[in-house]
Amino acid sequence: MNDEFDAIVIGSGMSGGWAAKELCEKGLKVLVLERGRELSVEKDYSDMLSPWERPNLDRIPEDELKKHYPMQSKSVGWVVHETTKQFWVKEDEQPYETPQDAPFEWVRGYHSGGKSLMWGRHSYRFGPQDFEANKKDGHGVDWPIRYDDLAPWYDHVERFAGISGDRDGIPSLPDGVFQPAFELTMPEKAFAERVNKAFPTRRVIAARVAHLTAPTQEQMDLGRGPCQVRDHCHRGCSFGAYFSSVSATLPAARNTGNMTLISHAIVHSIDYDPVSKRASGVRVIDANTREAKTYSARLIFLNASTVASTLIMLNSRSQTFPNGLANSSGQLGHNLMDHFGGAWAGGEMPGFDDYYYAGRRPGGIYIPNFANVTEHDKPFLRGYGFQGASSRPGWTGNRPGIGQDFKQANRAPGSWSIGIGAFGDMLPNYRNHIRLHETKTDKWGMPVAIIDCRMGENELKLMQAAAKDARDMLTAGGCVNVRASDVTMESLTAPGNKIHEMGTARMGRDPKTSVLNGWCQSHNVPNLFITDGSCMASSAVQNPSLTYMALTARAANHATELLKTGVL
Repeated sequence: MNDEFDAIVIGSGMSGGWAAKELCEKGLKVLVLERGRELSVEKDYSDMLSPWERPNLDRIPEDELKKHYPMQSKSVGWVVHETTKQFWVKEDEQPYETPQDAPFEWVRGYHSGGKSLMWGRHSYRFGPQDFEANKKDGHGVDWPIRYDDLAPWYDHVERFAGISGDRDGIPSLPDGVFQPAFELTMPEKAFAERVNKAFPTRRVIAARVAHLTAPTQEQMDLGRGPCQVRDHCHRGCSFGAYFSSVSATLPAARNTGNMTLISHAIVHSIDYDPVSKRASGVRVIDANTREAKTYSARLIFLNASTVASTLIMLNSRSQTFPNGLANSSGQLGHNLMDHFGGAWAGGEMPGFDDYYYAGRRPGGIYIPNFANVTEHDKPFLRGYGFQGASSRPGWTGNRPGIGQDFKQANRAPGSWSIGIGAFGDMLPNYRNHIRLHETKTDKWGMPVAIIDCRMGENELKLMQAAAKDARDMLTAGGCVNVRASDVTMESLTAPGNKIHEMGTARMGRDPKTSVLNGWCQSHNVPNLFITDGSCMASSAVQNPSLTYMALTARAANHATELLKTGVL
């Protein structure tokens, strides 16, 4: 194999897949480096298995769970099963450290597709206010772009990925290129109508999710089909109905003939040439043989995920950059953010016991942020959005009996209920950071990460208000026996829990206070682009993956133009 390429993409997940697709389709020869193995749909997906084909009722023995997945079982334990454990990193084999009083629940997937196989698939654009928040309230640095800069790239990625949703006409949550939304249930429609009437400044809408409902010809040509509404997504989707790089971007890149993907390639560091002032290559350790190798390219896209990308940069020390590659600002590794929760409410929804809904949709309802957007004078900065759904208990098999009596006692469904939970906007804060352990290394000789990330008073006040708002909306929506969380600092979800870590190589206008410019391009090393969550200047409240995709496609187009014009 030729060891020289036009571009190297580090990581094959949400943003790495997009970088590979866009660069390959523009004619570049691209090497994709994946830390883990290449997954097989036939061998690694379990969405076609019947219950009796899954061992141990699909449960991982408790001692194995505690040994290999102690933190991830807290965050995503409901999807870490016997038939899905191949998607999740064994934490004892790839450790990291946190302060005892500040846990970080780092969720990882080292395999082709990365966490694009494991995400919740809610897909929302950031609004104009989200790109202006830092400048407005003085926290973090001003985004070097605005919504209008990214809007056409949102169009671009939505069209290819396939996002189902309604055009709701909400300025703070812009509409996009949508396939038909999943219909709300009757209880959800009633809830939405009542809440929208009681609170004119708030909206309850259908969740926007990355699931095909009316596949385009382009999507079908890649082997993708419509969502089967089975709720087996965490096992992998053999239909390719939800967006992942395995089902969409990587096949598109491969179809060009320009992509080479190497698995089991642990990136050690990125080499820097002080003469050309460019990144010259990527040092790799083979995960199986521990053989070291260096690949060179004119262009490097770093997309290993926020924490992993930051570790690679910090480990890429040189005489020019003794504190990590492209770190003249001293901001690399700092300003770590994640969305956070802890505020929720639920209640019974009377009047719909005769209503039946078929299927198990991938999304329910969404309530866009209204705090400090359409409702002001809040005792905190930023805001929160709510995700939720209606449900009703069905056959549970937990009542005693046998034969006909048993069936009659257990088959009657319960009453409908509605629950919602908040996702909060975490303020950028320099003290929240990632650094390399000075002495400890993993089995490949890589320094172990130390992650120190904590919530502040603004996060607490924000989530306490969200709990009250959740209770008020459930009540106004017609629910009875409403329950709501009592929010304290201890009850806030730990950073990492929402799996939206970001911000450690932030974009900005000034090289003295940021790592990247408005194209996700390093201020210091012009042929290095970072377009995963590391680049984010703030978190907003929306799930960020769609924004990662748009930023990556935009950056890849810009980088290609720089190559063609000889700037790089």
